[in-house]
Amino acid sequence: MNITELEVRVLKSLAHPIRLNIIKQLSSDRLCVCELCADDDFTQSNMSQHLRILKDAGIVTVEKEGNKMMYEVKNKKILDIMKLVDEVVVEDLKETLGGFTL
Repeated sequence: MNITELEVRVLKSLAHPIRLNIIKQLSSDRLCVCELCADDDFTQSNMSQHLRILKDAGIVTVEKEGNKMMYEVKNKKILDIMKLVDEVVVEDLKETLGGFTL
């Protein structure tokens, strides 16, 4: 696999609302699947599938802690990427809305 393919893999793994939400939840703390599911209407099975995609892309890591699998963001630069995307979206919305603030 070349660098471009790896870049696409990372970006594709982030291009899903559930996975974006997972990263946002993991931005400040390590969490287990049950904690990630607590705020959403997802089954643990569905959440685990999304976590596997993020893990396979090298975005999150997992470590066994007692009987729980704890997930965390592997490289905090991913959070910088998400912040930049947020900034681009907000700037675009401001421009589209004619200077209104959000």
